[in-house]
Amino acid sequence: MNVRRSAAVLAAVAVFGSAAAPAAFADDASPSPSKALPSGLYGKSDPKFDGVFRQSYALLAQDTAGVKPADKAVAWLTGQQCASGGFAAYRADAGKPCDSKTMVDSNSTAAAVQALAALGGEDKSLGKTVDKSVAWLKSVQNKDGGWGYNPGLPTDANSTGIVVGALVAAGENPASVKSRDGKSAYDALPKLAMDCGKGGGAFGLADAKSKKLSPNADATAAGVLGSLGKGLVVAPAKKTDDSAPKCAKPDTASQAASNGTSYLLDVLGDNDGHLMSAMPGAKDQPDLGNTADAVLALAAAGQRDQAEKSAKWLAENSAKWAKESGPAAYAQLILAAHAAGMDPRDFGGADLVEQLGAQGPPAQTASDSSSAADSDEKKDENKGISVWWIIGVGMVAGIGIGFLYSANRKKQQL
Repeated sequence: MNVRRSAAVLAAVAVFGSAAAPAAFADDASPSPSKALPSGLYGKSDPKFDGVFRQSYALLAQDTAGVKPADKAVAWLTGQQCASGGFAAYRADAGKPCDSKTMVDSNSTAAAVQALAALGGEDKSLGKTVDKSVAWLKSVQNKDGGWGYNPGLPTDANSTGIVVGALVAAGENPASVKSRDGKSAYDALPKLAMDCGKGGGAFGLADAKSKKLSPNADATAAGVLGSLGKGLVVAPAKKTDDSAPKCAKPDTASQAASNGTSYLLDVLGDNDGHLMSAMPGAKDQPDLGNTADAVLALAAAGQRDQAEKSAKWLAENSAKWAKESGPAAYAQLILAAHAAGMDPRDFGGADLVEQLGAQGPPAQTASDSSSAADSDEKKDENKGISVWWIIGVGMVAGIGIGFLYSANRKKQQL
């Protein structure tokens, strides 16, 4: 399951119940020839369900790999923002104002915030975009301190986790971002953590009808990241603890993260370092997208050995999946490679950075920047030459006028 499917399935489960989830696994239909995709957008598949998400991941992964994305790619993403500050999955006509029918969501918005905050630097316009989105996220925070996929939906670990990452990226302290009831994400996340018995310490995904939590690896990876106050860009762990954390009552966010880490270690250990998909109505198969998410969570939790082992499994088995899934998949792999301390330009023999770059507009290069600087310098030089040329001509003209004036005076004196 890739990034888009994680979000789409989550929304389907939340709204329609688990029976609707398998439909979200179907591959995106290619857009009809009459609907040409924007030149700044990454990927060639229909962006209806994941345009902002995959764009955000692509830009964030490029930045993490030291690549400066094309200006038009960044402009496309910022152009998707609604006046409220929220982002929908995709707006075909970004020039049309958002209205009550525009399905803005926390996941698209939080992903965009993480990407634009990373790219912002001294760019004040990007800073304003980020600020508006953070304000919107705060405005739709649930009373329990967490977030649902869409405003009004119950809190879930996936949405809360990625929003925490957005808050941190924007310079906010998630513990200080509180709901009307005085609750923060660190109050909400432990409520989504299961006990150490049947749940194994995992973060759960709630059934829409019964509201009961079921252990879910993707929710666990997101819950661990959120509980640790980490975003999608995770620095490689400097040291590792080979022993699995002990599971205990998840009465704090840190303990919930510890329990979730233990759960991921157990599941990955049982499956040769990768996760398996287990959605109702779908055949179990290796789940590469969620395995990449697990790498981030384990690296954030200091489990360097398992993070590296799972990343190496991805390096050996992800080529076909990434090619079929597109930019979000390449971006996930780049972020996983970074978290595991591996080279994304030599990931199982593949250059993920180059492959991601081929999915969208050409990134900026050092020569582009230097050419722009040279151009500006030449403009300045030309301005200088023009000024001195004018001054010189003026001096010559002045001398000539002086000679004429002197001659005329001499004639008058004769």
